[in-house]
Amino acid sequence: MIKLKLITPFPALILEEGKEKTLVISDLHIGFEASLAKQGIHIPSQTSKMLKLMLKLIKISKPSSIIILGDLKHTIARVEVEERRDIPSFLNEVSMKVENIKLIPGNHDGGVKPLLPSSVEILPSSGFIAQENIALIHGHAWFSLKLLKCKGLIMGHMHPVVAFKDHFGFKSFKQVWVKASFNKINLINVLIKRFKSKLKEDLISSINLSQCLIMPSFNSLLGGQPVNLTWSREENVGKEYIGPLLRSSSINLMDAEVYLLDGSFLGKVSALQI
Repeated sequence: MIKLKLITPFPALILEEGKEKTLVISDLHIGFEASLAKQGIHIPSQTSKMLKLMLKLIKISKPSSIIILGDLKHTIARVEVEERRDIPSFLNEVSMKVENIKLIPGNHDGGVKPLLPSSVEILPSSGFIAQENIALIHGHAWFSLKLLKCKGLIMGHMHPVVAFKDHFGFKSFKQVWVKASFNKINLINVLIKRFKSKLKEDLISSINLSQCLIMPSFNSLLGGQPVNLTWSREENVGKEYIGPLLRSSSINLMDAEVYLLDGSFLGKVSALQI
């Protein structure tokens, strides 16, 4: 039986089945600093910091494989000098510890293939089934219909954070995990509209998806999408979220459970509105 374990207090998890352990991370956005520099904001490269954390996680969890849920690089339509330099270096260092590395491309990963060591496998952007019955996607696009048979789905892309507001009205933000259930009626309706003839009746009846886990970004300097601001209330739910799965209301976001990176349960999204 497959086991899912959050590696607290870090933005990473382990999928374990027997002796096989898969370390899963998402949204590194290597090269993010270069885009900030063009806006006049200069910060040190975060690649060495992320590499240090990655090697620490490998030492802690001893994985047999690693899966990156997209957005390894930051720029969308091109490749920056910093990405050409840092991505191969990062992956070469990691592959010295764990040879089996897979990437599910995200919307920021255009042109990433030439930057990858030959040992890194590129998986379909439509998603991947890990081990027993866990679906893995980035989250920027609709997933393959094959993933509907899985019980749980893990995704990135959103960079979820929770907003805290003090008595003076100042807001601070913390990275979080979001655990949500699927709204199967909404999911089926949107799948019928999107896939039409491809979605056969027997496939609809066999849909098994029930739980979704949204991962925090591995790069802690990235901005995030607050799950608990007023625009995310019931009447607006889904309209401002990024990614088709979230915007389609196929996930019960207001009933989703929110956890800090240290594992602390903050409550449901509906109870955390500010």
